[in-house]
Amino acid sequence: MFQGASFLSLDAKGRLSVPSRHREALGSDACAFTITKHPHGCLMIFPRVEWEKFRERIAALPMQAQWWKRIFLGNAMEVEMDAAGRVLVSPELRKAAGISKAAVLLGMGSYFELWDAATYEAQEAEQMKGEMPDVFKDFSF
Repeated sequence: MFQGASFLSLDAKGRLSVPSRHREALGSDACAFTITKHPHGCLMIFPRVEWEKFRERIAALPMQAQWWKRIFLGNAMEVEMDAAGRVLVSPELRKAAGISKAAVLLGMGSYFELWDAATYEAQEAEQMKGEMPDVFKDFSF
């Protein structure tokens, strides 16, 4: 399970350095990832085994979801982590998420979200102003 936020900078080539705590959680043989678009304007980064589960669920959706299949599967790019622990985020995906340099990597359980830092901070601030969703009404903190 991945959790926590890391504030990072992509290098000039668009590479993201995976924080060491996540590299340790991935294990020594998990260096393959799939990156795709998220409907909220960020990117989703899946370890390959988790991507395969997600891909199967998306592929099984009915025809009414064809555009969402295109968004998730049609934009998916497979990448490998290099020896320095970096993952290349393609220019197309960086552009789609508005990421130029400063980014936030969020551990979301079985995958990561990669956000443009300013966009994430603005979205989080906006959400914090509003009411919590009903699903939290009976949730104890």
